[in-house]
Amino acid sequence: MTEPSPDLTDRLVRAVIAKDAEAVRACLEQGAAPDTPGPDGLPLLCTAVAGLDHRTAEVLIDAGADQDRELPDGSTPLLRAVDTGSPTLVGTVLGNEPRLRLPEAARQRLLDRARHWHETGAVEELRRRTGATGPAVRRRIDEPDGDTLDELSLGGLTVRAGHGAVLTALEWRFVLFPPVEVVMARAVPDAEVGDSNWFAASYFLGQRQGPRIWSELTALRDRPDPVHRRFLAAVLAMRSLFVPLERMPEMARDTDFLADWALDEPDGRVLAAVLEVYNGHDHPDREAIGLQYATHPEPDVRAEVAFCLSEERTARSEAATTALLGLVRDPDPGVRASVAQVFAPRFAADGRLDPATRDALILLLRDEAPGVRRRAAASLASSEDRTAPTLDAFLSLLDEDDPDLRLEAAYALARRDDPRAEQAAERVGPLDAFWEHDHRLFAVWRYRS
Repeated sequence: MTEPSPDLTDRLVRAVIAKDAEAVRACLEQGAAPDTPGPDGLPLLCTAVAGLDHRTAEVLIDAGADQDRELPDGSTPLLRAVDTGSPTLVGTVLGNEPRLRLPEAARQRLLDRARHWHETGAVEELRRRTGATGPAVRRRIDEPDGDTLDELSLGGLTVRAGHGAVLTALEWRFVLFPPVEVVMARAVPDAEVGDSNWFAASYFLGQRQGPRIWSELTALRDRPDPVHRRFLAAVLAMRSLFVPLERMPEMARDTDFLADWALDEPDGRVLAAVLEVYNGHDHPDREAIGLQYATHPEPDVRAEVAFCLSEERTARSEAATTALLGLVRDPDPGVRASVAQVFAPRFAADGRLDPATRDALILLLRDEAPGVRRRAAASLASSEDRTAPTLDAFLSLLDEDDPDLRLEAAYALARRDDPRAEQAAERVGPLDAFWEHDHRLFAVWRYRS
């Protein structure tokens, strides 16, 4: 095989150091070697790992870089990725079929390393490795796959505090199923929605099936610590995602469990989480549960009540309609936004807005909270209502500072073939690439053409 030119190799090294994944890909396609040594003599995959650069790592591995190659210090690029505590990076470097690819001793070493970091604590392990004694620099970051976690820097080293998530993901990939209690313990200290350790624990537990796991999970409902009960709600939410047909009977059981739980959950934050999962399922008690909590002191509960009282293409009872109209003036903007969302025509039996719902949406269009106005505008725009109050309400949005609201107004007028849609389109103003594929913009363009 022809050796790559020194210039090509130099360009590859510079591209990896610069974290330019596309330039790295181009060099590899031109024949550069994926295991080319970096400035420190180690494979460039180690450079990408040290830089927490999962995109470049992925390109190198796809081209044949060896993530399991033993390095002079006895580690491997994959083991070094585990050290970083980045769930995204580890998931990338782990590669395909790791349980079949790696011998048992190598798998155990990865598990032990992740467990050590998690149990010791990232800051303490950084102190041990660097000898530094001062405080770590901590910042909250979002990884590209959606994980949120702390990034810690101390003594010249930087890691991310996702080792609990890494450990849980490795166990799943290696077909190991520790007890619920063990997995939950990794998540509870970081009980934030979106946190990587919380997400991984709830996600992978949510994939497990069978009577034993169900028994372990449902026992959490009786825990006195509300964080444990909120964790159970998170796991049940994950169980309801991407449900295959053979698991539909389990989902009916889950829904009955959630309905029963909702009736006596004392903690408002936990109750909101339970209702959020429950609202993703059809159940005969939804309206009764919604009416029970329509005046609950926790705003997040009242926001979920709006969805308890609304089902697509289903007529609401008089009691449900009255409760929702009462929430139109709720003091919390999140509640008002939920009401604006469920007043969309798709939540009406015939897809049409009755006068009371239309008037409520027009009122919410003048709400002080921008998020409420956006939801109300979207719901009203999707209707077929062509009455003068509705058209006037859309015209009033053309003076809004928010370009999204101006676009919603132009879209609403265009889909109603209103002659003022041309004027509305001009008032939208310039939009950036974010709106390039927006269906509303397409409708306005089509009207003007």
